[in-house]
Amino acid sequence: MTEVKDVQKSENLEQVVVQGMQEIKASDIVVMDLREISNSVAKYFVICSGNSDTHLDSIAQSVEEEVYKSLKIDPWHKEGRENKEWILLDYADVVVHIFRKDRREFYSLEKLWGDAVVSKVE
Repeated sequence: MTEVKDVQKSENLEQVVVQGMQEIKASDIVVMDLREISNSVAKYFVICSGNSDTHLDSIAQSVEEEVYKSLKIDPWHKEGRENKEWILLDYADVVVHIFRKDRREFYSLEKLWGDAVVSKVE
C-alpha cells in the first residue's frame, strides 16, 4: 500500500512540475520515467529548455511555486541559479532539469539515460 502511495506521489509531483514549466512557456518539455532502470537516481527526470537567463529563472521559480502550492513540498536540493546554464531542482523522486538550449544539447540527458521511457509533453 505504501509503495502505491509513493508511486502516486511521484506521478503527481511530476505532473505539477510540468504544469509549472508550461505556465512560463518552457520549450521541449520531456518526462523521463526511470523507474525500471536499476540504480537510477530518481523515479523521474523532467527536462525543459528556456531561452534566456531570465526565462530559466522564471521557469524554476514557477516550478517551485506550483509544487509548493499544490503539494507543500520544497526542493531537497537546488543548483545552477548562479551560472544560468542548467538549473536543477531535486525533489528526491523527481529531478527537474531546466536547460539553456545549447547546454541541453551538450549534456544530452535523453541520450545518456537511453533506457528510460521518454514522453514528450505537447
